[in-house]
Amino acid sequence: MPVRSLPPPTKRRKIAVGSTSVKSLEAQLTSAVTENGSLNPLADLLMLAYGSSDAREMSKVVYSIYRVFVLIISRGMLVYGGDDAAKLVRKWIWEKLDSYVELLVGLLQDEEPALRKSSLEILFSLLKHLSTSLTKSSSTAQPQFHLAHFKHIVHGLLLCPPSPRSNGSSKHNSKTMLDVRENFVEVWFSVYDDIRWCFLREATTVLSKYSSTEYPHLLDNLLSIMEKLSTFPTDPSELNSWWVEELGVKPPKHKSARGDAEEDDAAESVDENDEDDWRKFFDEDSNPKDAKKHGVKARAYTLTFHQSLYSLQAHRAVFTRTWLNFLPHLSSISTSSNRALTTRALNIMHRGVLPHLTRPVHVMDWISACVDLGETVGLLSLNALFTLMRDYNLDYPSFFTRLYAFLHRDVLHLKHRARFFRLTELFLSSTHLPATLLASFVKRLSRLSLNAPPAAIIMVVPFTYNILKRHPALMVMIHNNSSIDTDSFIADEPNPNSTNALDSSLWELHSHIHHYDSAVSTMARIFAEAFTKPGYSMEDFLDHTYGTLIETEVRRKIKKEPALAMELRKDLFPMADAANTDDGSAGRDAVSELWVFG
Repeated sequence: MPVRSLPPPTKRRKIAVGSTSVKSLEAQLTSAVTENGSLNPLADLLMLAYGSSDAREMSKVVYSIYRVFVLIISRGMLVYGGDDAAKLVRKWIWEKLDSYVELLVGLLQDEEPALRKSSLEILFSLLKHLSTSLTKSSSTAQPQFHLAHFKHIVHGLLLCPPSPRSNGSSKHNSKTMLDVRENFVEVWFSVYDDIRWCFLREATTVLSKYSSTEYPHLLDNLLSIMEKLSTFPTDPSELNSWWVEELGVKPPKHKSARGDAEEDDAAESVDENDEDDWRKFFDEDSNPKDAKKHGVKARAYTLTFHQSLYSLQAHRAVFTRTWLNFLPHLSSISTSSNRALTTRALNIMHRGVLPHLTRPVHVMDWISACVDLGETVGLLSLNALFTLMRDYNLDYPSFFTRLYAFLHRDVLHLKHRARFFRLTELFLSSTHLPATLLASFVKRLSRLSLNAPPAAIIMVVPFTYNILKRHPALMVMIHNNSSIDTDSFIADEPNPNSTNALDSSLWELHSHIHHYDSAVSTMARIFAEAFTKPGYSMEDFLDHTYGTLIETEVRRKIKKEPALAMELRKDLFPMADAANTDDGSAGRDAVSELWVFG
């Protein structure tokens, strides 16, 4: 390409914004690309874009520049090579492209929803065109993914630079980019395997380079994307969707590590920035039985980029590395943000994270530390620990002791008590648990029910019934007359195996047959009947509140009318000696005086 395509190096061109037509500039550029003419109007378009304050005009300029760059890329004007003049032109075009991409990344944070959506779509469209051009110009036979451009997209989604239309004065609002992140997850992150793999890899790099203090919304932005991932592959056959179409061609079979040095060079050339330490750190032990589940049969750290995209093991490796780099950051932020983000992470830990980690026990230390936070965070961390124990053979002897510590005086008054009962029923569902342990749980809950609201008691009664039904050895606690005078239960004992609860009784639940609420008193009577019911479904009792109890009483049909006094007496408590006094009031006491009307 001739040197005249470059703008003058010393003079700065001036354009009259009011008289400049975007369409005419685009037409000039289209002709210049075709005929190797001057590309100076490209700089004019960028100046118009950065100087535009109207959303509609900004949209016109952005799409105009996009069409020009698509034409430039398709003509191979960004391909490396040529003489010095061509290199100067290519360098100048890359500078303008970087400036345009920076503009688009900033528009992801714009106040106008249409600009945010169109900017994201243009960025991914450019990614496809750039990757295709890079593949065609590559000296190797392997398809390419333009990682340099994709990094700009990831930085825009996570770091959220301000919109150029805001002049740097607008503050970051997490809700502003909510639709952008949701659109990214639904259209690209959850659909295309190459986008997901590259995003997880680059997100880990962002976490290591940028501080959550400098970018306070970094962790929130990343978690809002990670927590919506519900389509992570579980079988190599599911790795079949690619945003860059050239990657749809299956890679060649991996050669042995003892093979020629060319394969080793290819494995090391996945990224020029040497950011592939994810591979060696998460290599799984080889298992012949599971070899077919990992797709490409090779250690993750010896795979090329193309082969990694077809390896289930490599996908799990980048997923694991991202989470292990993300979780420690939650302890370095403020308490309120810590609890909110930690709760969200633990909410998906057992079903959306642990099954896809290369070694789930790697998160054991972080989860154990979360138990000490108590309340909802501690309960959810126990759920994750229970999953590790049940599905991944984690040895955690103090699990039930930590669970027993959650049975304090406030647990039946908190808003998360329904979740507590739901998870506790799961934790105590095994028929192999010792009777002394289970007796401590039902006894502690019975004791706490004395000061609990009616809605909580309605949860405790069927919960206790199910445990007694599942473990007949606890039936002795219902009619244990030996503990009437002295209760042997040690309420202050933290170890549930040493509370002597099995020698006690459930007199606390029996006392509820005289409860003022008819629903509670009716439920409490089930312990005096034969245990013929197979068990209660706890889901039928977890949503009760004062409102639902009152609504039930109001809608209840009265079978028998209660006895009522139709005439109001002025003296409800007449005294026998009232007639012996002159004024008839000397015989009343203080309480009777309160009930005198009229």
